[in-house]
Amino acid sequence: MHLSDNTSPSIARTVSTAGLGQEQIRQAPKVLLHDHLDGGLRPATIVELARDAGYAGLPTAGAAQLGGWFRDAADSGSLERYLETFAHTCAVLQTREALYRVAAEAAEDLAADGVVYAEIRYAPEQHLEGGLSLEQVVEAVNDGFREGERRAAASGHAIRVGTLLTAMRHAERSREIAELTLAYRDSGVVGFDIAGAETGNPPERHVDAFDHLRASGAHITIHAGEVVGLPSIQGAVQRCGAHRIGHGVRITDDITVAADGSVTLGRLATYVRDHRIALEVCPTSNLQTGAASSYAGHPVDLLRRLKFRVCVNTDNRLVSGTTMTQEFQHLADTFGYGLDEMEWFTVNAMKSAFIPFDERLALIDQTIRPGYAQLRNRGLSHLPAAWPAPAGVPA
Repeated sequence: MHLSDNTSPSIARTVSTAGLGQEQIRQAPKVLLHDHLDGGLRPATIVELARDAGYAGLPTAGAAQLGGWFRDAADSGSLERYLETFAHTCAVLQTREALYRVAAEAAEDLAADGVVYAEIRYAPEQHLEGGLSLEQVVEAVNDGFREGERRAAASGHAIRVGTLLTAMRHAERSREIAELTLAYRDSGVVGFDIAGAETGNPPERHVDAFDHLRASGAHITIHAGEVVGLPSIQGAVQRCGAHRIGHGVRITDDITVAADGSVTLGRLATYVRDHRIALEVCPTSNLQTGAASSYAGHPVDLLRRLKFRVCVNTDNRLVSGTTMTQEFQHLADTFGYGLDEMEWFTVNAMKSAFIPFDERLALIDQTIRPGYAQLRNRGLSHLPAAWPAPAGVPA
């Protein structure tokens, strides 16, 4: 893709004139579709779980230093190096108690950050070393999310959390995890994903699992187009039937922006846009893995102006040292976004959530749009007291 500072009227950089402040962003309703359970632990929790499990592999025993280590280790520009950090978090997530605790804390932390709906993903096959079965892993995480929802509601910040079960794309258990997804789809599991290193592991390798899920009417999101380009996205959407794409930023390889601002979409980009296949972009993570060079160079704004179904996500809150508030703050500072753009991204996400249509519509009409209307009409000073930053993440 060739990007130019000049734009045609069809993709003009029209944004709200009012800038966004951090507290305004924090209090605005937000929807998160791409967040990994094992990439969002509180540093203090990792330290405590490692002590309880007798795990001596942590690079440091101090919670503050550990949080900094994860962020520094992820700032390598390599997806493979980024993924190496998960060896430590998975090591401490091998018991029911640990999984339950981390799931509950994730729901609490997201609610405190203004997230009203979240889909959190994890790979059950990575949590079996302590003797748990796949079913016990799923039940522990689901129970933890329900507990976190209760705690969040008690503190005045309601959130609903759905689970995405992930199969590791380099392994051979995708059909098994697909069956697990179907077995628990009436008990909190809302969809299926594959994750891990893209290179050498195309989505088509797991076509049996995807065909089975599609035949059963299940929801599918696939990590694609983060490192590997258009073939990864094409395989995900046209062969494997993905309803959403995790990251998908390499779709810009099929978009040409000429010097005069005119835009040409290739066949795959047109297909993705026309079929409203959501792109779960994760700006900070994309910078860390080399999928984007800077916030200003991230394609999220071009995709917004071209009216792709694009939404904003955290990916891994611990590893990227981020929150939804921080992700939107970066975009507001970079592109001048106001509440209109933030609401647009949020409604996009809610439209693409893997829950029934009437439930999505209810959250949009009863929670999201009224929340933004309140921010516009009454002002931040009339809203409830600011929510605290999630534990372990700097404000």
